[in-house]
Amino acid sequence: MIPLHELLFFVLAALVLVISPGPNMIYLISKSITQGKKSGMISLTGIVCGFLFHIIMVSFGLTAVLLAVPVAYTVLKALGTVYLLYLAYQAVKPKSRNIFEVDKNGSHDSPGKLFTVGFLTNVLNPKVAVFYLSFFPQFIKPEYGSVLTQSLELGVIQVFVSFSINFIIVLAAARVAVFFAENPFWVKVQKWFMASVLMFLAAKMALSKAK
Repeated sequence: MIPLHELLFFVLAALVLVISPGPNMIYLISKSITQGKKSGMISLTGIVCGFLFHIIMVSFGLTAVLLAVPVAYTVLKALGTVYLLYLAYQAVKPKSRNIFEVDKNGSHDSPGKLFTVGFLTNVLNPKVAVFYLSFFPQFIKPEYGSVLTQSLELGVIQVFVSFSINFIIVLAAARVAVFFAENPFWVKVQKWFMASVLMFLAAKMALSKAK
């Protein structure tokens, strides 16, 4: 077992990861506000499963292989970059719906689509894999027992931290919808702001290098 004091440091690192603005947070806020808390929770489930995907990859050493092969990392990074640019286009395309606008027509994405997009938003972000690969080795030591068990232990903690914070985000975002519905000025501002953030994230991802 990993000592408690080291686990507390890992919890802090996991907290920094989840509160840092990124595709996951943007997607959760968008769906929670436009389609309600239920859709936000389904999206969150997809995001959490994306974390589980990365954890399994790291735990069994697959992520290390992926990042050690430049071509494989480049392909994953390219997919993530294109996906973020696609989301940016969706935010500003003609007749696009404001992500802060309450859905008054009852038109909701299907649970399957919400889950899938949430999952892909997380899986197609190589920075998540880099985080795991960078931080896990700092806390895993042979003298603490099975390396696989320690890796899974850290993964479970990270998922718990991520779920807890994102759950709060889902609840808060849904309540903020009323404010934005009553302030139409923010409709245009938010579209270009969110598109700019997504394009910045895409550029940052495109310029990132495997470590």
